[in-house]
Amino acid sequence: MTRITVVGLGFVGLTTALGFSEKGFKVFGYDIAHKYRSLLQKGSISFHEPGLQEALRRHGEDRFVIVDELDEAVLSSQFVFLCVGTPRSVDGSVDLTQLFTAIKQILKRISRNTYQVLVVKSTIPPGSTKDEILPFIEKNGFKVGADIGLATNPEFLREGCAWQDFIHPDRIVVGTTDEQSEKALKQLYSGFDAPLFGVSFNTAEFIKYLSNALLSTMISYANEMAMIADTVGGIDVSQSFKVLHRDKRWSGDPANMASYVYPGCGFGGYCLPKDTEAIYMHAKDKGYEAKMLHNVLDVNNRVKDFLVERVTRTTPTSSTVGILGLSFKPNSDDVRDTPARAIIERLLARGYDKIVAYDPMATEAFGERYDLPIRYAGSLTEIVNAASVFVLLTAWDEFKRNKALFGNRVIHDFRYCL
Repeated sequence: MTRITVVGLGFVGLTTALGFSEKGFKVFGYDIAHKYRSLLQKGSISFHEPGLQEALRRHGEDRFVIVDELDEAVLSSQFVFLCVGTPRSVDGSVDLTQLFTAIKQILKRISRNTYQVLVVKSTIPPGSTKDEILPFIEKNGFKVGADIGLATNPEFLREGCAWQDFIHPDRIVVGTTDEQSEKALKQLYSGFDAPLFGVSFNTAEFIKYLSNALLSTMISYANEMAMIADTVGGIDVSQSFKVLHRDKRWSGDPANMASYVYPGCGFGGYCLPKDTEAIYMHAKDKGYEAKMLHNVLDVNNRVKDFLVERVTRTTPTSSTVGILGLSFKPNSDDVRDTPARAIIERLLARGYDKIVAYDPMATEAFGERYDLPIRYAGSLTEIVNAASVFVLLTAWDEFKRNKALFGNRVIHDFRYCL
């Protein structure tokens, strides 16, 4: 049986590990955080992602093993997938420190007697594997393509749909320089019903950014058009975009492109802000000023000010403001770079010191991550009774189903979903 080690068990890594387990492979999972490893070993996951908890129950004692040490796992695996974080630096560029730390630890344990393939699934700027990772590996005594394989294999997972995206992908991208690594990965993915594209390192890395930067651009486009509509006046923004989506080219599943080309509070979460800024900074470092990407990021920031202005036009600072939704998207507890944080901070700065917030899933996560002087409600009924005006920031179905609860009170629907 083919064996795989996955290093880094966050959103991408855990989905990858359990997905390969589902396909019949033996998978070893390792994360540097001991507390998180212990939680997984007990059968629990620290974040919400549909399908993963059930998959962990199916494979947690059989095909998926959480290890506390890398030695045996790496030695016995044909593939080692790197799914560690590549966070933003202060200047917006990508910090590869965690990735290189993980690679260094793996190289200490790689066997020179068998051909093992190191697969980078972490999101990294174009040129990183060719110009930094490959030389680093060879500096440590390995010849890529001879006694070790190296590949880039970007992920295209949507939060809330990650399990289905991994099990039933629409495309698989593999960047390599040697035939042996490409052949091995094609065999590994042979059980997936999706086209596999064998490309260069740089091309594989670029495709990931090409995808996320486009999604970010569409969100900012929709927000800019909504701001124009509000400035002109007399325009039904929600109806306008719904008519736009009647174009048959937008048809697809519930999480189709129409969900991006629709105005809201800006893009958030882990991938879109990080990757759009990263590819902008990468291009700038190379000598090209990507003005459109700069504007995409600028619109994503300015729309928060614009929405807060809409609240302040009619809402006295003495009002109790109810924030509806804290996660960056519905059906997720992810609050990383959520627009809710920026909007609440702006309201606080404007003097609104009586803010109460509620989210069906992310209240606790938001409170733990952001130390803001606001109150939190434990239910929709509680926040309805507490506030006099509401600001809807996440398009949860619970808010749509219970619109009648708000009566005639003002709701600033910044997701245009009610």
